[in-house]
Amino acid sequence: MVAAQDSAPAGGGFSARLKTALVGDPTARFVYVNNFEVERVWGTGEPKLPGTGLSFSSATVNRIEEVGVLLADEHDAVVLKDAVDPGYAAYLAALGAAQGLHLTVDRNLPERSVTHDALESPRLLAALRELADGRTYLMPLGISADEERLAEAAGLPLAGPSAAVCKRVNGKIFSRELVDAFGLTAVPGSVCRTLEELEAALASHLGEAGSRVVVKESLGVSGRGMVVLDEPRRGEQLLRMLTRRAGANRRVSVVVERWIEKQADLNYQFIVGRSGGVRFETVKTALTENGVHRGHVFPPALRPDQVQELRAAAEVIGKELAAAGYFGLVGVDAILGADGTLYPCLEINARFNMATYQNRIAERLIRDGQYALATTFDLQPSRVHGFDEVRSALGGLLLDRADQPGRGPRGVLINNFATLNATLQAGGGPYGRLYAICVGDDEQDVRRTRERAETLLKEMVAKP
Repeated sequence: MVAAQDSAPAGGGFSARLKTALVGDPTARFVYVNNFEVERVWGTGEPKLPGTGLSFSSATVNRIEEVGVLLADEHDAVVLKDAVDPGYAAYLAALGAAQGLHLTVDRNLPERSVTHDALESPRLLAALRELADGRTYLMPLGISADEERLAEAAGLPLAGPSAAVCKRVNGKIFSRELVDAFGLTAVPGSVCRTLEELEAALASHLGEAGSRVVVKESLGVSGRGMVVLDEPRRGEQLLRMLTRRAGANRRVSVVVERWIEKQADLNYQFIVGRSGGVRFETVKTALTENGVHRGHVFPPALRPDQVQELRAAAEVIGKELAAAGYFGLVGVDAILGADGTLYPCLEINARFNMATYQNRIAERLIRDGQYALATTFDLQPSRVHGFDEVRSALGGLLLDRADQPGRGPRGVLINNFATLNATLQAGGGPYGRLYAICVGDDEQDVRRTRERAETLLKEMVAKP
């Protein structure tokens, strides 16, 4: 197996490549708005599966937006729900990991996304309007009608296409139809827009003994909007529930696919330029749990021919996205089946994802031949903690400098701190999360580093 991560930053690094592709200027200023779970806006008014409706994000999810500081170059800006902890800001600055201007909303409401907070922030909107110079663009994680409203209120052009285009190409139905139309290796499945089509798909794919299928809402998000069925009886129950809810409206918007036993989940990213050009960026092993993203390992253990298959799929997908009017970053979920079959496109995410926020820092800190594990630490703090406490708890395990004598940097890089305290600060219970990238010499090394770090962090939050 070989390392499949694209190495060296070409053309000035990830940030410059993104700007060149989207606005034709590698030194343009981007104002990053990191509106995680934008799918819940795209999914408004769309048919839902029972018990899987899109809900408003939790306080923790809404504070993931802090990870956007890792994308900003020195002339960029990031819209934040609250100020970065001073100790954490100093830590990132020492690594050269966060250089842009931080702009905070007037009032941080934990239950609201950063976009909604920004729309209700006269002071912030005035600051954004002052940035308008013909070379400054609003760069959301994903563009919905809310981000279009924000761009208009801020007097800044969007760096991406319209919300209507983004909603269409982010649907799982769009992905499935593209795969079928261009002959990419497809998981057996069907697109269903009516209850009759769903009934036929379940009968076709769920009829074999021991078979399982996944029913996915076209615009589901983060493991929600998805039902796994393992016998025809459960499929019949789902149909009855949907029929009762539908009444005269027989419309659904789902994809039905057979369950595939797998070796690995994969995620690869590429950029589609305004001119339609496609540039492959990275491929990583994706770590998932019950359909929810939990991190990445990179580089992945893939053969050169498997990487080339993903690159070829990216060209096909990118050209079709361009034809549909999309330009910007794209992340595609793929799987390597247990039998070695590579399915290069399960789902197209024509937006940023968590892997996006690792790109700039990985180019700067992780050397060729090193491994990285992007992960989360789920903790139970009983009080609010400052970053300096995290630094003290991790001690020498914290990755706090770009170079170490004789080798690349090793240790734990904290790439989102705000989520540790978000729930407590919102008046909730003892739940917090830290996002981190563990860097080491091989995959076993980074997993050992993660285990040690988790032990130290749990000891930290256990202290009164």
